[in-house]
Amino acid sequence: MDPLALIEDYLSDNENGMKTLITWFLNQVMLLEALQQAGAEQYERTNVRKAHRNGYKKRSLKTRYGETILQKPQFREFPFETQVFGRYSRVEKALENAIFESYLQGVSTRRIQEVVAHFGIEQLSPASVSRIAKDLDEQVHAFLRRPIEQEIPYLFVDASYYKVREGPRYITKALLVIAGVRMDGYREILGARITDCENEMFWSGLFEDLKERRLVGVKLVVSDGHAGIQKAAEAAFLGASWQMCSVHCTRAVLRNIARKHQKEVAESLKEAYGDEERLQEIADDLNERGYRKAANTIERFLPGLMSYTAFPKEHAKRIRTTNMMERVSKELKRRTKVVGAFPNEESLLRLAGSILMDINEEWVTGRKYLTMEGE
Repeated sequence: MDPLALIEDYLSDNENGMKTLITWFLNQVMLLEALQQAGAEQYERTNVRKAHRNGYKKRSLKTRYGETILQKPQFREFPFETQVFGRYSRVEKALENAIFESYLQGVSTRRIQEVVAHFGIEQLSPASVSRIAKDLDEQVHAFLRRPIEQEIPYLFVDASYYKVREGPRYITKALLVIAGVRMDGYREILGARITDCENEMFWSGLFEDLKERRLVGVKLVVSDGHAGIQKAAEAAFLGASWQMCSVHCTRAVLRNIARKHQKEVAESLKEAYGDEERLQEIADDLNERGYRKAANTIERFLPGLMSYTAFPKEHAKRIRTTNMMERVSKELKRRTKVVGAFPNEESLLRLAGSILMDINEEWVTGRKYLTMEGE
């Protein structure tokens, strides 16, 4: 198939074009897997061949763009194995399960019912739902509790917020995601936890759990201004520093600034980060102009805004903010939007954990995030 034709299809009809593109791509993935397992191209003459092709078997795969029909290669000597269906469908299964739970508990809207019909979930029995949930829970919990095998000099923490049912009402709960940059420069998702309380005791317990999973080598913890996180981080990781995300700091300052002055203040802060004296000057100026709360915000976070300057300059852009985590949160929101409100915490963690597993696979097999010292 001509890749240019696929691009044209995508540009002319986004949804069907994407479905065609996914089908083509996943078929190409399986052809590469077949080459690796057989040890030779189709019809290639070689002494290292391990298996011979035996045609293809059609397999369907449900995606958010509709059902695709894939061509799964077959071998004569042994079964062909592929990661395509397991890796791609894990998130789809979690999504189906979360929607179906909402549907069963009577909290669905017309939109949720349409999604249920789209995924064919009405064909699942309660026993099937229970089995899917158990399987996904085991995978997610194993992922979130696995040993941490490398030193993590840079630790990042961020939160996204979701509606979760608790008894007869829905409340907002935070999903905390913890990630790190390893000594080899690659990123890794380290954990996730749901909470409705972000005090120092909670953070201390979270960091102790990470240490029990062999987290060592932390030098800098980067987050927004969660209550208690600074003290908890400094107590849990002796010798480590806490870095307040400069983007979150700017947002916090601008909340107390008149709209007509926000652009000016934001530009001043952007130029001042990394310069303690300049930041203090901005705080003093805002105080004189009557923006006392904004000035106090800068002064409260000032020590934490400078921590990144103690590390290599080439790392500065990526360790002074939680932008890395913001992209994770956006992906979580995008892929959980269809659920709306979750019927329970387990459903949220099941779907979010499945998505985080996919993100982690992309990180640890992709490009390095930072070039570390000694490389």
